[in-house]
Amino acid sequence: MTKIVVFDYGFGNVRSMVRALANLGADATLTSDYRQALEADGLVVPGVGAFAACVRGLRQVSGDRVIYDRIRADRPVLGVCVGLQIMFDLGLEHGENAQGLGLIGGTVAPLDAPVVPHMGWDTVQADPGTTLLRGIEDERFYYVHSYAAMNAEPADLSREQIDLDGVDQHVSWCEYGNSHFVAAYERGRIAATQFHPEKSGDAGAQLLRNWIASF
Repeated sequence: MTKIVVFDYGFGNVRSMVRALANLGADATLTSDYRQALEADGLVVPGVGAFAACVRGLRQVSGDRVIYDRIRADRPVLGVCVGLQIMFDLGLEHGENAQGLGLIGGTVAPLDAPVVPHMGWDTVQADPGTTLLRGIEDERFYYVHSYAAMNAEPADLSREQIDLDGVDQHVSWCEYGNSHFVAAYERGRIAATQFHPEKSGDAGAQLLRNWIASF
């Protein structure tokens, strides 16, 4: 049975993700234990709330170290919602410039739209090389957010002794208001979605299946 840890650092709708994974037959555990998180087949990093607070909470329980160590060891990580955002270089939120994990080059900024948050079901412009969205490219997913990454570049991770040179990134997009933002990101063992697969019905379940099948 596939063992997946949903990382519990105080910022996320973690129970719904644990249930979604368990419904797929995975052995899903909610914990902030470093060793369990490191050794699991897959690690999910959720996130709800402010970028800076999420990064601080993650670092307080060595979640940043778990993520770096897993990627260095070629072990999959999936970020969801703010769990995607904190993988970027920088978050601009509530007048605060917060450093992210730097796994993805780019900045998280406020959505430019008449109504925020962006809440409800919306589509994805799937990258042709996507694994996460394979077979569900035309489906709708559930979003709830007021900030997003408007660009994404392959990060140089040599400072963390992570070698992804020559590994292509695959970026899928969504449009809301005047914003064209990152809906899903994939590069090596780094995967992340701005939308909530655990709240996206059959399409979200298939995305999680696709992720698990990539292990």
